[in-house]
Amino acid sequence: MAMSNRVNRQWRLKSRPTGLIKPDNFEFVSEAIPEPAEAQLLIRSVYLSLDPAMRGWMVDRPSYVPPVQIGEVMRGLAVGLVEKSNHPKFSAGDRVQGMFGWQDYLLSNGEAVTKLPVNQLPFSAYLGLFGLVGLTSYAGLLEVGQPKAGETLLVSGAAGSVGSLVGQIGKIKGLRVVGIAGSDQKCNWLREELAFDAALNYKEANFKKELRAACPNGVDIYFENVGGEILETALYLMNTFGRVVACGMISLYNAIQPVPGPANFALVISKRLKIQGFIATDYSSKLKEMVSSFTEWYSSGQLKYRVDIVRGLEEAPVAINKLFDGSNQGKLMVQVSDPPLAT
Repeated sequence: MAMSNRVNRQWRLKSRPTGLIKPDNFEFVSEAIPEPAEAQLLIRSVYLSLDPAMRGWMVDRPSYVPPVQIGEVMRGLAVGLVEKSNHPKFSAGDRVQGMFGWQDYLLSNGEAVTKLPVNQLPFSAYLGLFGLVGLTSYAGLLEVGQPKAGETLLVSGAAGSVGSLVGQIGKIKGLRVVGIAGSDQKCNWLREELAFDAALNYKEANFKKELRAACPNGVDIYFENVGGEILETALYLMNTFGRVVACGMISLYNAIQPVPGPANFALVISKRLKIQGFIATDYSSKLKEMVSSFTEWYSSGQLKYRVDIVRGLEEAPVAINKLFDGSNQGKLMVQVSDPPLAT
C-alpha cells in the first residue's frame, strides 16, 4: 500500500524532554505540500534515521550543532526521492540524502543534499550501511582508533548499528574483537553471524570476570558507545598507550541527575591512554573511500548489516526510545513512504 500523503505531515518539537522522549514533547501538524520555485526541488522522504544523537539535539545547550528550537521540525537524517525539480543539478527520481527532518516532504535549494548512486542493495542500505553509521564506524575505528593487526578491540553497544560494523571492520583488519551487548540473543548474533571472537552480556552477574577472560592480552582499542560503568570497566582492561574512541555515551542521554564519571579515570595517566571524541562529519572526506570499501566487503560477504524498520512517520516519537531500552535490532529507521521498486 502506498504511504505517500496528499499533505506534508511534520513532527515539531513542542517541549524539551526530561528523561525518555515522550510523544507529547512533539506536535504532529499537517500543511500543504509546497511547490518548488526556480532552483528548488521537492524531496519525498522514504526512510528516516533514528539516532541517539537526537536526544542531545533536543536539549537547549551549546553543542556541535545548534539545538532544535521549540516549534521547529525535528531534525533527522533521511533518504528519499526527488519528486519535482527546478534545480539544474537534480532531476525527478534522483535518490538523495540529507537532514530532511521528521516530515514527509522537504522543499530545498539543494544545499547539503547529497545525490546517491543507484545500486542493487535495498533502499534502506543507504542508512543501514552507507549512511552516517557507515562513516562513523569506518572513520572512528580506522582514523581515530588507528588499529594494527593482532591488537584487541573492545566494542560496547556492539549489537547496535555502529558497533556491529566496527567489530566487523576490526575482523577484516586482523584484530581480536570482543563485543559487549545487552542480551544473550544479541551476543549470539555477534559471535555466530558476525564472527566476533567473543561477546558478553553486561547484564550477567559474572560479566566483568568473563570480560577479563575474553581479553587475555588486555585491550588496545576501546570503541565507546555507552559510557558510565561500562567505561570504568573497560579502563581497567586497557593496555599502556591504548586508545579510547569516544563515539557515544548512550547510558547518559536520558539521565535526569548527573551520572558520576569513572572512579578509575586516573588510569588514563598511568597507562598513558589516548581518549578522543569525534563526530562522523569530521571525516566527510573519507565518505567515498568508505563506500568503496564497504561495497567490496559486502559483496565478498565480509560485512553484514541489519535494519529495524518501523512503519509510519506517526510512530517516530515512540520508536526512538527503542534506542534507549535496547529493543532495537539493527539500524533503527522509520519508513515514511514507499521506496522505489528494485531495479
